Amino acid sequence: MISRKFENLSNVTGKNIQKYRKLNGWSRLVLSNKLMLLGIDINYDSIYKIENGKRIVKDFELAAFSKVLGVTESELLEDFKKKLSK
Repeated sequence: MISRKFENLSNVTGKNIQKYRKLNGWSRLVLSNKLMLLGIDINYDSIYKIENGKRIVKDFELAAFSKVLGVTESELLEDFKKKLSK
């Protein structure tokens, strides 16, 4: 069976999304509202699931997280990229 997870996570960006959200001093609800202003409907419960690797992040969602958090997509993927280069 093909694994659709990496290290038992449904996404590889959740921890960095959480890190940058906290660096901005935002709750999950604030982040959710900022995404809504871009037309991206991710409620705070889904953000919790994303941050804990329980929900997939779609490509357009990754771009929106990047824009709202003020970081590049590459920064959100940096931990994963480090693991790939080992």
